[in-house]
Amino acid sequence: MTTIIIEDEKPAARMLQRKLEKLNIPVQVMLHSVREAVEWFQQNPHPDLIFLDIQLSDGLSFEIFEKVSIQSPIIFTTAYDEYALRAFKLNSIDYLLKPIDEDDLEVAVEKYRKLISPKPAIDMQMIRQLFTSSKAPEYKKRFSIKVGDHIKVIPIEDVELFYSEFKGTFLFTTEGRNYLLDTTLESLEKELEPSQFFRVSRKFIIANIALKDIVVYSNSRLKLNLKTYNKEEVIVSRERVGDFKEWLG
Repeated sequence: MTTIIIEDEKPAARMLQRKLEKLNIPVQVMLHSVREAVEWFQQNPHPDLIFLDIQLSDGLSFEIFEKVSIQSPIIFTTAYDEYALRAFKLNSIDYLLKPIDEDDLEVAVEKYRKLISPKPAIDMQMIRQLFTSSKAPEYKKRFSIKVGDHIKVIPIEDVELFYSEFKGTFLFTTEGRNYLLDTTLESLEKELEPSQFFRVSRKFIIANIALKDIVVYSNSRLKLNLKTYNKEEVIVSRERVGDFKEWLG
């Protein structure tokens, strides 16, 4: 296994190397700038795992990806949380804030190990039969809601999120209006287009159009800033972060 650290602060790089050695992750190469990293990637086989600081001495590490195509998994290590959304769109496994907590580092390494672990063989013939024998699912396109003596029709495109509160399930629109639904989040999960909606926690299902910003939160969780909804914090639970990242694409 080949692991590299790209970090402009050499003491921080050595400290991370020692922490990784405790987790049986040997580090073979340490690089310290965008220019040095680009030259190394152009001249060497790409590693199995990269630990990457974002702000390097000669620029942001995102510049490396503009000059070299990198497919290796990446664990970002940085003192800044404002780059989380941009980082998650790359080959990132996790995003660790400095000073790096050893427990968070171990969680990130375990994510990498699960990523590379052998997967069970897939019976492609069985999958083909499933697809050919079943109809494509039909998802909700609108909601009809009784408001007084009237029926209000809300297109799915106008929904920012669904949430549960006081044993009720509510629809929240892009215009900032709430409507009580006669259903549960569990039922809604089956009725919503998976590419458009994601259940980030037991309390919230969000629409992809609602996402404004992502902030790294405590215990490897993510805080979502939405375009309209601000009644309370929307947190991606720790066990759903990996699936959420895949959903983001």
